[in-house]
Amino acid sequence: MEGEDTTAADGNRERIVAAAARLLSDGGPGAVSTRAVSAAAGVQPPTIYRLFGDKQGLLDAVVAHGFTEYLSSKTAQKPTADPVEDLRAGWDLHIGLGLANPALYALMYGGQRPGTSSPAAVAAFEMLARLIRRIAEAGRLAVPEERAAALVHAAGCGTTLTLIATPEDRRDPELSRTAREAVIAAITTEAPAATEPGPVAAAVTLRAALPRTGALTAAESGLMREWLDRIADASPC
Repeated sequence: MEGEDTTAADGNRERIVAAAARLLSDGGPGAVSTRAVSAAAGVQPPTIYRLFGDKQGLLDAVVAHGFTEYLSSKTAQKPTADPVEDLRAGWDLHIGLGLANPALYALMYGGQRPGTSSPAAVAAFEMLARLIRRIAEAGRLAVPEERAAALVHAAGCGTTLTLIATPEDRRDPELSRTAREAVIAAITTEAPAATEPGPVAAAVTLRAALPRTGALTAAESGLMREWLDRIADASPC
């Protein structure tokens, strides 16, 4: 009986999320009411509260589902030997998500309470951070990883929300590319840091590779990271 109850709950959850996703796509967040979702999914309103807690929990589930669905269609895009080119591809993928699913994207990035992020947005940022780490490990990151990831995130979200808010026939087709290249120019170098004398880029690269070395104790690694943080965060002389 317990297995049957679990199966039924999973089936209800899938139907509710699918129904809420359709309502969100057709009418925006305002259309995702408990009454409308329960009617579209063929369940009673208490079922929604039991499975998701409240409307925000349901919306979080819808955003996570939509984001996962979108990314699953892009998994064939394998990483290349050039992480900077992969960042370009990731930027374009992010813009594409927003323009293909404007209500979902606005809910994911534009409808959050101050100081909070949706689980899907957190997962997306973690993917970006891993990509930035690859650029650092390749010796091509010119600024600290945290700053680079935050800058790419802020510029990408701002560009996408701007394009969503602009009528399709008035969108500047060069806006995304121009913003993308400006950000990449601000955070990367043309050649690996080892070929350049600047200590900041070298510190960024070494800091990214530090977790892979076993030559230092935990205390020594912490001290080394502190030193590298100081160099990486210092203004160029």
